[in-house]
Amino acid sequence: MTLTEHSTDVAAEQTVEQALRPHAEDAFAHELAALAAADDRPRPARWRLSPWAVATYLLGGTLPDGTVITPKYVGPRRTVEVAVTTLATDRALLLLGVPGTAKTWVSEHLAAAVSGDSTLLVQGTAGTPEEAIRYGWNYAQLLAHGPSRDALVPSPVMRAMADGMTARVEELTRIPADVQDTLITILSEKTLPIPELGEEVQAVGGFNLIATANDRDRGVNELSSALRRRFNTVVLPLPATPEAEVDIVARRVDQIGRSLDLPAVPEGVEEIRRVVTVFRELRDGVTADGRTKLKSPSGTLSTAEAISVVTGGLALAAHFGDGVLRSGDIAAGLLGAVVRDPAVDRVIWQEYLETVVRERHDWKDFYRACREVSA
Repeated sequence: MTLTEHSTDVAAEQTVEQALRPHAEDAFAHELAALAAADDRPRPARWRLSPWAVATYLLGGTLPDGTVITPKYVGPRRTVEVAVTTLATDRALLLLGVPGTAKTWVSEHLAAAVSGDSTLLVQGTAGTPEEAIRYGWNYAQLLAHGPSRDALVPSPVMRAMADGMTARVEELTRIPADVQDTLITILSEKTLPIPELGEEVQAVGGFNLIATANDRDRGVNELSSALRRRFNTVVLPLPATPEAEVDIVARRVDQIGRSLDLPAVPEGVEEIRRVVTVFRELRDGVTADGRTKLKSPSGTLSTAEAISVVTGGLALAAHFGDGVLRSGDIAAGLLGAVVRDPAVDRVIWQEYLETVVRERHDWKDFYRACREVSA
């Protein structure tokens, strides 16, 4: 290795270490490399791993050489298998679910495992233009020399088509309907016309697209039936059991905490379990024992929000406490997550505190902390 190559590698490693949130292919590069080395199954064109290895990367496992692959998604195995298999066909993948069900997380890790690059991303918003999906122009070049390939600015989708990689479109239903429909030709004909040049870009083997949308956005910019037919829809459910949700929250908080130099999670597992219990009970409209009916607040109270509440609590414990996560550290974040509509949600929260939390004898510290911030 030359000195220049060594310097480049060191710089690349420092960039990954300094990134607040490394891309999946960087953060889990060692796992992807180990899977590639152990993977002797057939791989679709331009895939870095076989479908089996991609599913193992997401769900976790132990390789023959002893390498432990950490789970990226905790949920039904068949859901992941169907998602991976879809990407190996000519149909695009739509990940659907309520907010906080790890749609973006799964999308990123699928792209990282399949193509080795999760950055070919279009972020959907109400202002997403057609150029974000098709292509744009370098107007200095365009004015100086007219339409040409040099003046054309390819979108992430166009680049994925040309290189046989996986593109991602986040929050598809937030994109205006007329812009959404630019995907129809791309997904059905695997072609992107460039009428200004009298040319087209044809997708090469390995190209596919992952889109995400959430159930709460129905009616915002509903997908046309023509576009919906181009997708195979996979619904990502909420965690099936409290134990699964606690595990997800603890894993993600631990990953985020390491990047922020926060205390380790294990000492605060009991508080994580309380946050998850509160979220699940209010979300389901009934206590865990099924004895008390509850009113549900206006927020989604998703797993992602539970992760945010616990991470914020850890930060409080680290910077203004003794580093151990306690009820007082999570109470304010919990109140903010539950009470989104002050006129309605505050009443629901107070009722929950007095009729449920207060009666749990091992939750006295939690009750006092929540009452203090709710006063």
